[in-house]
Amino acid sequence: MTRELSVDVLHNPSLDFTALPPRQRRPDSPVRTKPPLDLVVMLRQHSPERLHLSAFRTSQRTPYHGTPNAYLTVSGGELLRAAARLRGLWSSRLVHYQPLDADGMPVGGHPFSDEVDLSAHAELSHRLTQELADEGQYLLERLLEGTDRAMTDLRAFLVGTLTGEEGLRVSFDSDLHLPWPMLAVPPPEGAPLLQGFLGYRHQVEQTGAQAFPRTQREVPARALPVTSLNTDVMLDAVGRAPEVRKLLEERSQLTVRTDSEELLGDLAAPVLHDDVMYFWCHGAFVENGSPHPHLAVKLSDSQPIDADLVLLKRRRHTASGDALFRPFVLLNACHTGQTAPEPGMKHLGAALVNLGADGVIGPQFDIPQIFASEYALEFLDRYLSGDSTAGEITLGLVRWYADRFHNPLGLAYSVYCGIDSRLEKAQ
Repeated sequence: MTRELSVDVLHNPSLDFTALPPRQRRPDSPVRTKPPLDLVVMLRQHSPERLHLSAFRTSQRTPYHGTPNAYLTVSGGELLRAAARLRGLWSSRLVHYQPLDADGMPVGGHPFSDEVDLSAHAELSHRLTQELADEGQYLLERLLEGTDRAMTDLRAFLVGTLTGEEGLRVSFDSDLHLPWPMLAVPPPEGAPLLQGFLGYRHQVEQTGAQAFPRTQREVPARALPVTSLNTDVMLDAVGRAPEVRKLLEERSQLTVRTDSEELLGDLAAPVLHDDVMYFWCHGAFVENGSPHPHLAVKLSDSQPIDADLVLLKRRRHTASGDALFRPFVLLNACHTGQTAPEPGMKHLGAALVNLGADGVIGPQFDIPQIFASEYALEFLDRYLSGDSTAGEITLGLVRWYADRFHNPLGLAYSVYCGIDSRLEKAQ
């Protein structure tokens, strides 16, 4: 007689092996698969006052009582204001920190803006970083506050997971963009508060963009990657900028764009060969007739380049099988790590992912130019090797600057999609 068997199905049991590799590779090129993320946290806004949060480990069975989830007691507006406050504190207490004498008069310059190695200011840096870690804990506590059973269980699961291990690959799939790397959990007993920052403990990304269908054609991996430097010439000599350009010239096929017309023209073409797009320019929020300011970047000319302008230029290629747009983008301009001040608003980083970019990384606030140029040199050097993912690199750089140079500003850089992005190179 026939008998029905009971089967337990785990999350993603095939580890993505049922899908073809996303790009064509040469026979001698290694095939790198992307295992499931370690932790996925989903924040959904059902209405301006109604937020729902859920979290799960992709490698574990769903508990019998279901995925930990709860409605939040805090509104979307309150969270966005709290996030803006946290970014502002990082800017005012670090970037614009000005030592004062006993009479309250300025002494010297701005150490966090003028220097990368803060060893001479280690005590000050540790004190200010501790304060900001406490602020990061406070924001996470506000996100998870509540006394009902659902929230109590969710909070215990999420905080327990984030504090119990290190080096997890964590994706915050969120309708609201929060400065996730700058949020914090209690650090290990006896450890400095710095080690509680999510960006210090784990690989972290924000997701949420809806990419167009990947109809663009496949191309072989290249032995020498194609890169672009999209820049304001006024920044050519700032900090390590000359070394960054030299690095790109020596280790890639480099295109340099210094004006908006050239950049927009290349974006309007069906094929953009860039494997890596590096923006070294200014970013700022502009009104542009909108009730909410939104982010734009500017190259050497005065044309603001925002999400709508980029989408306008590439809109005819989004469903074309002959189109090509797949770069990993380093937006090294102030505020470019943010998505949007309000849900539903277009943002440059999200627009690039929407068009097919492998991922975007940028700072959450007005990052000092000296540090930004140093960060770019270190990030691009590692990424161009093809040995590490963007998530591995960002986590490594946070710890590199914090532990070796007593500088926490690596936490300002956040990945918008692309935690697993890695440069594929032909062997």
